[in-house]
Amino acid sequence: MARKKQPEILPPHLSPVLVEEAVRAALLEDLGRAGDITSNATIPASARAKAVLATREAGILSGLDLAEAAFRAIDPALKFKRLAADGETLRVKQKVATIEGNARAILAAERVALNYLMRMSGIATYTARFQQHIAHTAARVCCTRKTIPGHRAFDKYAVKCGGGSNHRFGLDDAVLIKDNHIAVAGGVALAIERARAYAGHLVRIEVEVDTLKQFAEALAARPDVVLLDNMTNGQLAEAVTLNRRDNGGTVKLEASGNVNIDTVAAIAETGVDYISTSKITMAAPTLDLGLDIVIR
Repeated sequence: MARKKQPEILPPHLSPVLVEEAVRAALLEDLGRAGDITSNATIPASARAKAVLATREAGILSGLDLAEAAFRAIDPALKFKRLAADGETLRVKQKVATIEGNARAILAAERVALNYLMRMSGIATYTARFQQHIAHTAARVCCTRKTIPGHRAFDKYAVKCGGGSNHRFGLDDAVLIKDNHIAVAGGVALAIERARAYAGHLVRIEVEVDTLKQFAEALAARPDVVLLDNMTNGQLAEAVTLNRRDNGGTVKLEASGNVNIDTVAAIAETGVDYISTSKITMAAPTLDLGLDIVIR
């Protein structure tokens, strides 16, 4: 039987409104009350320059929209030319973009632009490493709500650039019944039943369990997803077997807890559908990029 062709995955998208608001706040933080006093003191107001944004190490690019927005917010007349695209694998010393125009404006926006690029490209690069470790399986690595406050949309965008998947963005876009909810509600099945009665038909319901006994109870209530928290690989594999036997594998299974770059492959090999980890957003090293003025 011919393998079903997978649909094309379109590139991730960032809202221009979110980008503009975040970049403006970042520039206000950096420029303070007096602006860039170093450039204002040393460079004539009419001076012009050309700068090159380039990598200093290999990785996955993310955050170019925010970098460009930073330069254009300081001076809309700056010419920002993209030489790469978000999600692209970059080699060392690869040029990402060039910026031409007022020298003071270029230098005023430099750090904000690089901060976004370095952080987001670091997340994309680290996510890609996780996904590469499980490429021989059908599992997908997912981010969580553990993100820097105010940066969630950008962190999750970067995860997508790195080939990962997004979990819920906030408390309002999916039901995730965790251990504390279950403790107060009075049980797994009851919590699921209440959630199903309350939520709209477009809202997916996930429940977290940490024992196979809880898993059996959850499976009988047929949520959309079961989160298997801090289980051993043996327990994960058993949960996969039970799900296939009792529900034909229709309930999606997600593993979480003790996930890192060294453990993720073995977790994926148990047969779970998703692996969620905060590591890809909270522990990703930044990717080194720099801006240099071209001397002519």
